Amino acid sequence: MTGSVPRSAGGVMSRAFALLLALSPLPASAAELHVASSGGFAAAYKALAPEFEKRTGHTLVSVWGPSMGDTPEAIPNRLRQHQDIDVVIMVGDSLDTLVRDGQVMDLDHRVLALSKIGLAVKAGAPRPDISTVASLKKVLLDAKSVAYSDSASGVFLSTVLFKRLGIADAMRDKARMIPAEPVGNVVARGEAEIGFQQISELLPLSGIDIVGPLPDEAQKVTPFSIGIVAGTRETQAAEDLIAFLSSPEAASLITKSGLVPATAAPR
Repeated sequence: MTGSVPRSAGGVMSRAFALLLALSPLPASAAELHVASSGGFAAAYKALAPEFEKRTGHTLVSVWGPSMGDTPEAIPNRLRQHQDIDVVIMVGDSLDTLVRDGQVMDLDHRVLALSKIGLAVKAGAPRPDISTVASLKKVLLDAKSVAYSDSASGVFLSTVLFKRLGIADAMRDKARMIPAEPVGNVVARGEAEIGFQQISELLPLSGIDIVGPLPDEAQKVTPFSIGIVAGTRETQAAEDLIAFLSSPEAASLITKSGLVPATAAPR
């Protein structure tokens, strides 16, 4: 019949068309977005990233590091090394410092979630009572070894809480900061009797039991915020990511990761 295409030829054309689509570049609006995230928001980010890529066509290239500290992986140090980073997700106070220094744009950066500090022990070990400040103090004094992070939670413990509890001298020889590694891994190996870190960083780890958050009177709630690095050429894609991570539909996975969503909250 005039104008018809033989079935075999149609199959060849269909396969050729599919191959053409597979080899075609992404639409001009799709971008490769480089993101540096601190560990506190990492679990939520990893759970949400595939859906963001599916919806937008953007590709996320991710690196991890603490929001502060002296390690090369620390986000401020990555920026000083001029690494290819478009978006940072980190402790709010540290992000605000980068804004003041002109390294992060004073544009649409906002709080994504709030985080609490938790205590972990090796899996199967007795779970100490930390329900009150007095019982937490006793646990710290009785522990043979204590580990804490090199980011916001550890800085709070070592510079504020130990002093507030009047045990700074007692902790000096048995408490240590853990750089560039999750505290839970140190506890799981038996290298520290108890460990402190953001609950969202403890939850994904095996080999530990999370005893619970610190009591409110000894707790520090840390905001995790997102911002766009100054000079990026991917501002629109970065804004798309901010909108997605701060949307109500992202809240359930943020909650599941051990954080409290701060949906669409200002910085």
